[in-house]
Amino acid sequence: MIGFIITSFLITLCIVRLYKNAYKRPLDTFPPGPISLPVYGAYWIVLMREINNLGGSLRKLARYYDTKVLGMYLGKFPTIVVDDPKLIKQTLNNEDFDGRLDIIISRLRSFWKRLGIFFTDGYFWHVQRRFTLRCLRDFGFGRRDETLETVIANETMEMVDLVLNGPKYPEEKELVKGDLIFLQHYFAVPFINGILHIFTRSTKPRSEYHVLWDLARKTLLFQRGTNDLGGAITLTPWLKDVMPNYSGYTNLCKGNQNLLDFFSKLIKQTYVTQDDSHDRHFLDCYVRKMKEEQKSGHRTTFSDEQLQLVCTDYMFPAATGIQSVLTFLIERILLQPEIQDKIHEEIDRVVGRDRLPTLDDRQNMPYLEACLREIMRFETLVPLGVPHRTMKDCKLEGYDIPENTVVVFNYVTLHFDKDIWGDPENFRPERFITNGVLDLSKDKSLPFGAGKRLCAGETYARQSMFQVFAGFMQAFSVSTADGKPLTKPARRIQGIITTVPEFWVRVTPRVYEINKK
Repeated sequence: MIGFIITSFLITLCIVRLYKNAYKRPLDTFPPGPISLPVYGAYWIVLMREINNLGGSLRKLARYYDTKVLGMYLGKFPTIVVDDPKLIKQTLNNEDFDGRLDIIISRLRSFWKRLGIFFTDGYFWHVQRRFTLRCLRDFGFGRRDETLETVIANETMEMVDLVLNGPKYPEEKELVKGDLIFLQHYFAVPFINGILHIFTRSTKPRSEYHVLWDLARKTLLFQRGTNDLGGAITLTPWLKDVMPNYSGYTNLCKGNQNLLDFFSKLIKQTYVTQDDSHDRHFLDCYVRKMKEEQKSGHRTTFSDEQLQLVCTDYMFPAATGIQSVLTFLIERILLQPEIQDKIHEEIDRVVGRDRLPTLDDRQNMPYLEACLREIMRFETLVPLGVPHRTMKDCKLEGYDIPENTVVVFNYVTLHFDKDIWGDPENFRPERFITNGVLDLSKDKSLPFGAGKRLCAGETYARQSMFQVFAGFMQAFSVSTADGKPLTKPARRIQGIITTVPEFWVRVTPRVYEINKK
C-alpha cells in the first residue's frame, strides 16, 4: 500500500512538473507560441508540422497563434521567430538583435573557441569584420575588379571546355561523362578559385581542380550536418558522445577540418614567402597586422587560428551556397523549359556567341539577372538565416524579449508574402522587369539578410553568379539525363543551407568556339 502511494505521488509530481514546464515562459509578456515538450521543447512541434520545411512550419505556427512574433523554448533556449516582412527588416536593422549564439556548432568549427566572423559578436566581431572587409575590398571583394572578373571568366571557360573537349584528368570524370554533368559540384571551381584569388592572388590550376571539388564536397557535408534551427546536437550537445554519426557530429567535424587544413597550408606558405615591404594579397595584409598587434604587447583579436576561421567563413558561401543557387535554377529550367528559351534569346541578342558575357552586359540582360533574383526568392537558400541573439533586454511589437534570447527570422514568410509578390507561389522572373528594364525597386527579397549582419559576400556572389551562369547558358542547352520532362522538384535537404540531392543533367553544346581575348 505504501509503495502504491509513493508511486502515485511520484507520477503526480512528474505530471505537474511536465505541465508547468510545458507552459513556462521567460516572461509573462513574452510572445505567444507552442508549448514545451520534454528535452527539445517546442522543437518537436515544429518538426511535426513540416519536417522538411521548417520555414513553412514556423509560418503555419505563427498563423495559428495569430502573431507576428512567435515565442517558444527550443530545448533550454528561449526563442522568438520574427514572422512578418516589415518586422523582419526592422529587426535586422536593430543592433539589439545582432548577437550570435555560443553553441556547439560554432565551437567545434573554431578549435572550441569563439572565433571567425559568422558566429561571433561584440567588440571581437566588430574589429575583425571591419578590418577584413577593408582589406578584402582592396583585393577585389565587394566591388568591381578587372583582375577578378578575368579570373572568373577564365574559370568559366575551363568549366565549359571540360564538356566541349572532355576531361583531361581522371578526377574530372566524376563530374563529366560525355554530355552529362554532375550538379552541384560542376559549378564549384569558378567561385572557389575566385575567392582564392582574393586571398592569395593565385588560383588552383586545372590539374588541381580535384582539390577544390573535394573542398566543395566536404563543405557541403558540414552544411548538411545539421538543420536550420541548429538541430538536436545544438539542443543536446551530449549526443556527440553517444551517437556522433546519427547526430551529424561526425560529418560536421569532417567537413570543417578539411577547410581548416586547406587554409592552414596557405597561411604557412604566406609566412614563408611574405615580403614586409608590401602586401601581395589578403593573407599578407592580415599576417602583417597580426605581427604588429603582437609586437605592441596589447591584447589582440588577431591570431593564426582566427585567420583560418575568417578564410573559412568567407569560403563557405562560395564553396556551397552560390553553386546551390545555380543548381536550383537549372532544376527550375528543367521544370519550366520556356525560361531557357528566353535566356538563350537574350544572350544571343546582347552578347552573341563569339565572346563570353561580361559584367558590362549585365545591365542589358535583365531577364537573366531577374532569373537569378527570382530563384533566390523562390528557393530561399537559408530559410531561417543564421540565428541571432538579443544583446540586452529589449522590446519587439510590444513584447518583452530578455537578453540572450535566440532570434530567428523567417525569410520564407517575406519571400512568399502575397501582399508583396502577388503570386509568390509562381516562379516568374518578369516580376522584376518594367518596360524591358530590370527594376530593382521591385526586389523586396533578402537572400543575403540586412543590417550590420548583412552577408559581406553579396556583391561577389551576384557578380560571379551572373558571369558563370551567363557563360554556361551561352554554351549549352540543358535537359534531363534520361530525356524525359521533369514534372516535380527534387526533395529538399534541410541543413545550414537548403540543398537538393546531387543529380546528372544532359548538356547540348551551343557554342563550339569561344574567343578567349
